[in-house]
Amino acid sequence: MPATRRSVLAAVLAAAGTGLAACTSSGYPADPDGTLDRVTGGVLRVGASHHPPYVDATGPEPRGSEPDLVRAFAAERNATIEWTVSGEEALMTALKKGDLDLVVGGLTKEFPWTSHGSITRDYAEAEGPDGESVKLVMAVPLGENQMLTALEAYFDQRAAEEAR
Repeated sequence: MPATRRSVLAAVLAAAGTGLAACTSSGYPADPDGTLDRVTGGVLRVGASHHPPYVDATGPEPRGSEPDLVRAFAAERNATIEWTVSGEEALMTALKKGDLDLVVGGLTKEFPWTSHGSITRDYAEAEGPDGESVKLVMAVPLGENQMLTALEAYFDQRAAEEAR
């Protein structure tokens, strides 16, 4: 085999090995910062932005469909919730810094903060302010793919239960 082909093959194998290194003993995908492992049996740090009817942050604890969904997810993970209520920009900055594990607040697929966090696939469809249909999402820390996958699997589980 010519040296050039060997070099290309070696580079491809090295890249594949790097991708495989991201797998964890608990499965794929990995959470480089261990978010899901830390949250399970621990504390889920959730940022909530006031956006009725999804999040009503006027009381001592957020209420609404999204806080209810987060509480159910946390209960399944045997986690307690620590709420932080603020505006989207402050919450997404805290998420990017690693101070939060999840952000909710009527976020949609057109979410402008993707440089600060990863968005879930849509978990619900709702009517937007102009009467158009919008797809609701939540945000988790960038790269925390195991957390993202667990949250999306929970969405699927809830949808299946509601369909019965």
